[in-house]
Amino acid sequence: MPADLREIGAADLDFVGVARRLRFVPAGSLVEVTCRTVQGRLLLRPSPLLRELTLGVLARAARLYPVEVHAFAFLSNHFHLLVTVSDAQRLARFMNYLNSNLAREAGRLVRWREKFWGRRYQAILVSDEPEAQIARLRYLLAHGVKEGLVASPVEWPGAHSARALLDGEVVTGRWVDRTLEQAALRRRRAVAPETFVTVETLRLAPLPCWTALSDSARRRRLSELVEEIEREGRSQTRRTGQAPCGREFVLRQDPRHEPNRVDKGPAPLAHAASRAARDALREAYAIFVGAYRRAAELLRSGALDAPFPEGAFPPPMPHAFAVG
Repeated sequence: MPADLREIGAADLDFVGVARRLRFVPAGSLVEVTCRTVQGRLLLRPSPLLRELTLGVLARAARLYPVEVHAFAFLSNHFHLLVTVSDAQRLARFMNYLNSNLAREAGRLVRWREKFWGRRYQAILVSDEPEAQIARLRYLLAHGVKEGLVASPVEWPGAHSARALLDGEVVTGRWVDRTLEQAALRRRRAVAPETFVTVETLRLAPLPCWTALSDSARRRRLSELVEEIEREGRSQTRRTGQAPCGREFVLRQDPRHEPNRVDKGPAPLAHAASRAARDALREAYAIFVGAYRRAAELLRSGALDAPFPEGAFPPPMPHAFAVG
């Protein structure tokens, strides 16, 4: 097994023509998804309307392309999701719908007509270890607090799952049918804006490691996580002498602002609590890459029925042009 599986896919998959890791999502995997705006601009700066629209798009995407959504946090220049999906292709369809519609709605609000997302979303597997799953949930919930913006996750003015998780509430949002809206505008019909609005709902699923717990037990554990995050926020304030910026500061941010520095780093293949679990996922990925390479070689040799691994994205077929 290669020492560093991040090298696989760049050096060994020349036929594919991309220097990025293959999308590897075993059936029923828990995945942390991250996506960032172009240049880290604050194009997702919260507002009451954007919050409603974001929740509507997220809920509709989860309904049309079924995934289990466990938690989410939409910051001003990026967002995180914790989801369980059937395979990489289902995740891709879900994310395509979410990102394309969210970019249109958020871009409309801030009058941004250029490219919206910096690059394709990153999906990182989370092992089935309870410690790993809870750690990723805690990391996601801490957004807004760890940056020194608010004192508690429930104070974030944008779309954030903390409140819904603590209270066991169903998430609701607004979906606007822009196709019908534009058709009415072309016909110059005076129609109330609410005519094109549908309320979408999303019930957050418990972490896989918490499915056996009662609702009250899950909420108690979530409350403990939030209290830990709030304590760390207060410790950070005492250490730095800087109080959280607060909701009003977040709402006043310039959405076109480009930060001087955006934290970026290589994404791990998986989040795991133990070396054994991490090595198991790496070995599974190595097997997946090996099967993909064999199928790609067969396809290159002319075998159109080359058996790619389940859930994989085969490379695009070469185009044939008639001559004469």
